[in-house]
Amino acid sequence: MVIFKEWKDLRNILCIRLDNMGDVLMTTPALRALKDSFPERKITLLTSSAGKAVAQFIPTIDKVIVFDTPWVKNNGTFSSSKTFEMIELLKRENFDGAIIFTVYSQNPLPAAMLCHLAEIPKVLGYCRENPYHLISEWVPEEEPLTEIKHEVIRQLDLVGYAGCYIANKELNICLPSDYDSDITELLKGKGIKQGNYIVIHPGASEEKRMFPLDKFSEAANLLVDRLGIPVVVTGNKEERKLAEEIERNTDNKVINLAGELDLSGFIALIKKAKVVVSNNTGTVHIAAATQTPVVVLYALTNPQHAPWCVPHVVLPFDVPADMLSKNTIINYAYQKSFINKPKEITPEVILSAVKQLIEPSQEFNLTKLVQT
Repeated sequence: MVIFKEWKDLRNILCIRLDNMGDVLMTTPALRALKDSFPERKITLLTSSAGKAVAQFIPTIDKVIVFDTPWVKNNGTFSSSKTFEMIELLKRENFDGAIIFTVYSQNPLPAAMLCHLAEIPKVLGYCRENPYHLISEWVPEEEPLTEIKHEVIRQLDLVGYAGCYIANKELNICLPSDYDSDITELLKGKGIKQGNYIVIHPGASEEKRMFPLDKFSEAANLLVDRLGIPVVVTGNKEERKLAEEIERNTDNKVINLAGELDLSGFIALIKKAKVVVSNNTGTVHIAAATQTPVVVLYALTNPQHAPWCVPHVVLPFDVPADMLSKNTIINYAYQKSFINKPKEITPEVILSAVKQLIEPSQEFNLTKLVQT
């Protein structure tokens, strides 16, 4: 690996991660490596509205700038004037350098042009094609053609080119202690003892990543009946209807908290759970960051986003052909990574996975989706 030695002198760094909450969480080991290698550094995160929500709980970030860009999927409103305003804002910050964090299917060049126009002298990032002067420290993109790394490793390798390393590679999230006491009181009011409940999270940001709701309901029934452990169903306000359907399908055996918690309360709830059962979404990475065991219903889309450094079981399911991505790089990775058709995931399989995490009798037989 070539080390760009000039980066050891940079003290005001812009870290660009423009996608979702889970992506920001999977970047926390790399951010920590940047900070711990040179503690006097100021780390500013340029991220989406979704990324901002979790950034406040990441102690290595000194400042957050929000920008919902027109080249990354989000629900923001876009205009050229907003982009020019952002360029001027970034100029005023006088950054020494910028690091563009992307998944292998994203194009870093729009973000690189933003840095160029903001007159940021040093830019580090992966790029498939030669970016010439837009990315001064260019790391040629090899994924997924030669290998596929876990997202955490990908970003740690990137900051390694800046001479930054770290031994502790766990995800990082930090809540003030009063949030813990607040969620304890809420659960107590519902008749639930601290740490003695299972969280089910049936939502996701994309329909293709959502496991069938009827099977989630059947699994919830089994978990309550067979294990005798309360089940809490979560989600945001838009996902409240999903939770209500599970409520109806289980004859109100579950406790529905969808739409009732802010993000801090949700993180505290996940942190204190016995096990989380979730689609492959930000909830899985919150569980990993809080060291809560997790069963992930993993739609075979991006293979590099499995739970990281936490006891887990991956239960993969296929995506309907009409929902597959139009991105040729993603489709190549799909064909390369998912050769064997996944086995059917029944509610009994989910129950078995939860039992394996609650009472591990042997080393976990975890699904390894990518190189780590």
